[in-house]
Amino acid sequence: MDEGSARNYVVTVAAGKRLIGKAVAQMDCVKAAMNQGMVAVGKGTTNAYVLEELLGRNIDKGAYCLGKTTPPGVDTGEVFSGRMDEVVFRNGDRVPGLGVKEAAPTMKAGDVVIKGANALDYAASCAGLLVGHPEGGTWGGLVGPVHGRGLHAIIPIGLEKQVAGSLRDTARQVATMPKLCKPHVPSLWIMEGQIVTEIEALRLLTGVECHQIGAGGVCGAEGAVRLLVTGSVAQVKAADTLIAEVASEPPFGL
Repeated sequence: MDEGSARNYVVTVAAGKRLIGKAVAQMDCVKAAMNQGMVAVGKGTTNAYVLEELLGRNIDKGAYCLGKTTPPGVDTGEVFSGRMDEVVFRNGDRVPGLGVKEAAPTMKAGDVVIKGANALDYAASCAGLLVGHPEGGTWGGLVGPVHGRGLHAIIPIGLEKQVAGSLRDTARQVATMPKLCKPHVPSLWIMEGQIVTEIEALRLLTGVECHQIGAGGVCGAEGAVRLLVTGSVAQVKAADTLIAEVASEPPFGL
């Protein structure tokens, strides 16, 4: 009888993004929509990894980003060009010239939209998006069709984006002082959808049970998470293999 096994892993931010990308591409709803339906992938750092997994090849990930968070004074012009067009798939094939917001009104129930976020309240099962665009950016064009047309919204987001306090309470507070905040402070928009972190990724890809038991580190582990996994010997062995595959993922932009 299999008595089970346990491991703990330190997963860097970049390794986590790759892990999440692999998991999203293997979700049943995504595979079904890629086979017969539409999948719209919004721009973002984690979404760039998702797109690589869906395409089965590497892309210039910096070209598939809009907003980004970087240290003060860092020149990111060469890394974050944003020049790559948004990608929308229909029946597994890319639709040339079709953007995510333009695709949303033509999508049907069960089709998939994939949009990253800036903040995570894991306990409350919600994410937050920082919005500076006067029309709400990509999510502003998606939220109506997501709810009105029954689209499946997936939010790939790393655990390093967990925030202190209630994200919903903070969003309400920011919303009460628009004149004070604008134009210097972005709005905080609560996003509802299926959140996929490193925890969900490991569960989906290997069948293990996964819990976060630590965060942070040094010497390149800044922002990393420490994860405990438990499961059968075979499941944990699969997790070992998967973590080994993503462990060498270089930091974004390098």
